[in-house]
Amino acid sequence: MDLGLKGKRAVVTGGSRGIGRAIAECFADEGADVAICARKENEVGEAAAALQAKGVKSFGRALDVADGPALIEWITASGRFLGGIDALVCNVSALAVGDNAESWEKAFHTDMMHTVNAVAAAVPFLEKSGFGSIVLISSVSGFEVDFAAGSYGAIKAALIHYAKGLSRQLVSKGIRVNCVSPGNTYFDGGIWQNIEKNMPDLFASTLKVNPTGKFGTPDEVARGVVFISSPAASRISGTNLVIDGALTVAV
Repeated sequence: MDLGLKGKRAVVTGGSRGIGRAIAECFADEGADVAICARKENEVGEAAAALQAKGVKSFGRALDVADGPALIEWITASGRFLGGIDALVCNVSALAVGDNAESWEKAFHTDMMHTVNAVAAAVPFLEKSGFGSIVLISSVSGFEVDFAAGSYGAIKAALIHYAKGLSRQLVSKGIRVNCVSPGNTYFDGGIWQNIEKNMPDLFASTLKVNPTGKFGTPDEVARGVVFISSPAASRISGTNLVIDGALTVAV
C-alpha cells in the first residue's frame, strides 16, 4: 500500500530514541521529511543524521518540551525549514508514575501542556497542508486502571479526551486528529528495561499477563502511528488506536 507520504513533512517530539525514533524513521522510510526534538543534543544530532541518510530532509533541535516558548519556536522553525507541516506526532512523556505533587506537575507540564503547545503552533501549518494530521501518543493506562493509576494514567486519559475534542474542532480546517495507545513496549533505555533491572517482580508479572508472551517493539507502534498519520487513513479521525497485542480487555 502506498501511504502517500513521499514528499510530505512530519514533526515528531521526542524523536531521538524509542517509540519516537521509530516513528521518525518510519516516516523517512516512506519518503517524508522529518523534524525531531529531544533533550540531549548528541542524541538529536545522531538521529537527525540517520534520518538524512535515508535521503530525506531532517531538522533536529535539543530542547525540553515542557519549555513552552522553546517548543513553539521549534515547531515554527521546523515548519519553515521543511516548507510546511503535514503531520504532527506528540510523543514525549515524563513517564511520571505516582500520586504526589511532583509526579502530577511533571505529567501535566510534559505530557499535557507540551501537546497543547505543539498543537497550537502546528495548526497554522497543518491547515495549509490539505492532508493535515495530528497524532497524540497516549497509553493503555489512559483507559484502563493499572499500576500506573494516578498522574500518569489520568493525564494519558486526558490526552484521549483532548484528541477527540480536537478532531471535532479541526475537521473544518481539513485536519484529522487521533490518539495511539501503546501497551507495554520494550526498548534499550526505556521504562520497561529499567523496570526489568530494578523491579524484576513487576516486570515478570506484567510480561505474564501479555497474551502474546512478549512486550511490543517501537517499530510495531510506529507503523500504526505512521499509517494513521498518512493520507491513506483519510477517513480516520477522532479514534484511539490501541496497539497492545490484546493486552487490554476494554470494549
